[in-house]
Amino acid sequence: MSSNPFTRTPSQDERAAANKVTDSCAFKAGFSGVAGYGIGLVFGLVLSGIEFSTPVDTSASTQQQIKTVFRDMGNKSLSSAKNFAIMAAIYSGSECMIESFRARNDIYNSVAAGCITGGTLAIRTGPRGMAMGCAGFAAFSAAIDWYMHKDD
Repeated sequence: MSSNPFTRTPSQDERAAANKVTDSCAFKAGFSGVAGYGIGLVFGLVLSGIEFSTPVDTSASTQQQIKTVFRDMGNKSLSSAKNFAIMAAIYSGSECMIESFRARNDIYNSVAAGCITGGTLAIRTGPRGMAMGCAGFAAFSAAIDWYMHKDD
C-alpha cells in the first residue's frame, strides 16, 4: 500500500526549499499580483454595479440592454483587476527588496515602497505627477502600516 503524498510530513530539505521559494521577492510580488487581480475583479464588479458610465439605449430590447450592462460590468472588472494586480505586484516586490536590502522591518520600508509604487504608476504624467503619486502612496502606506502595527 503506497503512502498518500498529501498526508506525509515533508522532510527538512523540502521545508527549507519551500521556505526559500516563498521568501523570495519574485514569489511575493507574483503572489500579490495574483491576489490583487482577484480583489480587483471583485472590487470592479461591485463598483460597476453602482455606476453606469455608458447610457443604456432604452429603445433596445430588454435582452440587449442586459447584455450591454453586463459587458460594461465585465470590462470595468477586468480593468480594475489589471490595475490592482500591477499595483500589488509593484508594492509587494519593492517592499520586499527594500526590506532585504535594509535588513529591517519597519514603517520606512512601507513608505519607500509606497513612494516607488505611486511614482511608477504615475510615470506617464511627468515628474510633478510622479512626485504627487509618490507622496500620496507613501502617506497612505504609512497610515496603513501605522494602523496595522499600532499595538506592537
